[in-house]
Amino acid sequence: MTSTTMAENRRSTPSSHQFYYSNTPSYFSTSSSSPSLIKGCCCCLFLLFSLLALLTLAVILVIVLAVKPKKPTYDLQQVAVQYVGISPTPTASPAGVSLSLSVRLLFTAVNPNKVGLKYGESRFTVMYKGIPLGRGVVPGFYQPAHSVKNVETVVTVDRVNLMQADASDLVKDASMYDKVELTVMGDVSAKIRIISFDSPGVQVSVNCEIVLSPKKQSLTYKQCGFDGLHI
Repeated sequence: MTSTTMAENRRSTPSSHQFYYSNTPSYFSTSSSSPSLIKGCCCCLFLLFSLLALLTLAVILVIVLAVKPKKPTYDLQQVAVQYVGISPTPTASPAGVSLSLSVRLLFTAVNPNKVGLKYGESRFTVMYKGIPLGRGVVPGFYQPAHSVKNVETVVTVDRVNLMQADASDLVKDASMYDKVELTVMGDVSAKIRIISFDSPGVQVSVNCEIVLSPKKQSLTYKQCGFDGLHI
């Protein structure tokens, strides 16, 4: 009787090896679910970023429709000639001339919008027949809504040598017609600012033709144009 009871107890009690292997499938099941969990997290993050991008786009569209932004005006208002000098360069071969000048450029910025504009740094290049002579820099600034602001820069050219063909034209124009034709070109970038939010950049290209009088040391002609509005 006792031996029979002990045999039944051994059959009813699982061995340690049986217990270990019976839990093994549960372990592999947990490991196999990890990739699915990672994929689910990635999908959630993708949906979250997509929702944020759509929300940002919606805010921008609402601002654009509410503000109705207009193109700002950035015009060369005045050119003050401080010095214009033309001197021969006998050491050059072939012979040429060197041009020196100093001009103060006064620009007028007009903001017709209901909100302020944030201008970045603007650079303007003075050229003679496509040859860069000097560059002026206007620091960035903030312009309130419905306002007019004057900004200026000084361009200094120190004895820039010109080749023979350009030099002869410059000497002829200066001596016979008392004129030096120059081109002022540059790009002006601005952003609409609402509270602390800046819109995408708006760029206006400035292209001005100016004529200086070496004898009178003054400006005799100015005509400016704008190449257009670029986003």
